[in-house]
Parts: sequence; C-alpha cells; structure tokens
Amino acid sequence: MGDSESTEMYIKTIFELDGGDEQVAISRIAERLGVSTVSATEMMKRLAERDLLVHTPYKGVQLTATGRRRALHVVRRHRLWECFLMDQLDIPWEKTHEYACQLEHSTADEVVESLAAFLGNPATCPHGNPIPTAEGELADLHDVPLSEMEVGAAGRIARIFREETTLLEYLGERGLYPGMPLRVEDIAPYNGPMTLLVDGTEHILGRGIAAHIWVNLD
Repeated sequence: MGDSESTEMYIKTIFELDGGDEQVAISRIAERLGVSTVSATEMMKRLAERDLLVHTPYKGVQLTATGRRRALHVVRRHRLWECFLMDQLDIPWEKTHEYACQLEHSTADEVVESLAAFLGNPATCPHGNPIPTAEGELADLHDVPLSEMEVGAAGRIARIFREETTLLEYLGERGLYPGMPLRVEDIAPYNGPMTLLVDGTEHILGRGIAAHIWVNLD
C-alpha cells in the first residue's frame, strides 16, 4: 500500500468515526482498519506533522480543516464510484462498497469530475449517503439512527452508515433499502432487539445493526 493510499484510508476512517468533528480514540481507528494501536499511533504522528490532524495525547485525534477537505474528496470519489458500479455495471447493491474502496484511491480529480457529470451529479450514493460536492461541501442531514427510535415511531430508511459489506449483504437479503417505510412495533427490554414493520413485513433487528440504519422520521 502506497503512502497516499494509506493516508487517505486513515483520514477517511477518522472522518467516518468522528461523529460530528469530535476527537476519535486511536484504538477505534486501529480496530476499524485492522492494524495495531502502535502502528496507528505512528501514523497519527506523521499525519499531524503534515497538518492533516491534531493529536491530543491520551484523548485522540481530530481532523484539521485541511484533513477534512481531503477526506471529503476521498468520500466523493468513493460514493460516485458506487453509483457508477450499480447504475452502469449492474453490480449488486451490497457489493458496490467493497469495489469502490479499491477504486477511490486511484482516480484523478479530472476523472472524478467527468464521472460525476456522466452520472448527472447524483446527490447520494446507492446506500443513501450524501455525496460531497467538488468544493468539499456536504449536505446537512436530519435523520436519526434506528437504534434511538421509540415504539410507535415511523419513517423511511434514509441511508446505511457506516457501510460494511457483511452488513449490506444482511440488509439486502431482507430488502432493507433506503426509501423503505418502517415503523417500530416493539423493543425488547435491556437493550434487546427491535421488532419492525418494513413495507408491511415484520423484521427483528439487533441494536448493533439498527445503529447503522438512519431514518427520516414522519
């Protein structure tokens, strides 16, 4: 893996984990990328020297404005490729994320913008996540995680975040896609599973999976 690709993987991961520009523990980054905490810590030092992030010992890291802009460019490439793979090549919904992860690091900006124009400048990826603009702007989101909804609450699936191939395969097999209407029918006690009615079909999901499903409330 080249230095540029490694850098992009780290800053994209931090962006996805920051939950609103908050500091992210290095241990979470290491776990997400499947590397040792020692390796992740060394990388954080190098990225801090390049003004891509700020490292606060014993607390975590936070992207700088420069780091955030670069992360958004990676996210833009990734989500545009997801659209192309699904819309133009008929790659299954649950597989586009994995392939886009490989393509996102090897696409020149000129190609990215040509790709965006060819696709008609889509606003979201197939999983419902907003695509940053070429200027690095990201649309405001007003959805909530399914895991925080109460019994009786209803809405439509807005997006799946964070995307993981195993998760997408699980949801795809059950027809749980963005745009599908749902209602929370029951929640088991002690943080137990949730019973949902999705487009007329009952589904039972654990809280861990529900946390990845974001909903626009009615």
